[in-house]
Amino acid sequence: MSSHASNAHEMDHGSVRSYLVGFVLSVVLTALPFWAIMTGQFEKSTAIPLVVTMAVIQVIVHLKYFLHLDFTPAGKANTFTFLFTALIIVMVVGLSVWIIYSANAMMMY
Repeated sequence: MSSHASNAHEMDHGSVRSYLVGFVLSVVLTALPFWAIMTGQFEKSTAIPLVVTMAVIQVIVHLKYFLHLDFTPAGKANTFTFLFTALIIVMVVGLSVWIIYSANAMMMY
């Protein structure tokens, strides 16, 4: 009975190995763009997409390894809740910027 409870707890919160993998990936995904910018190894037209790509990958790593969002039957509800919340935040921020920009444009007349 206790091994089943231990596996259920580990499934909900992840294992030490899962956290270590996430940590190592996060360090690499932080160090690589930092190195690319600080050493000047790449031109600006290459460095900016590299940094943005690494940032997006790092967000995905954090969602998977630290927030444990996935599409397993147990994790679908949390994942959809997170996606819905992100959609609402993007809409509120995006529409606010649009309203402020439009109000500023109308005041210029």
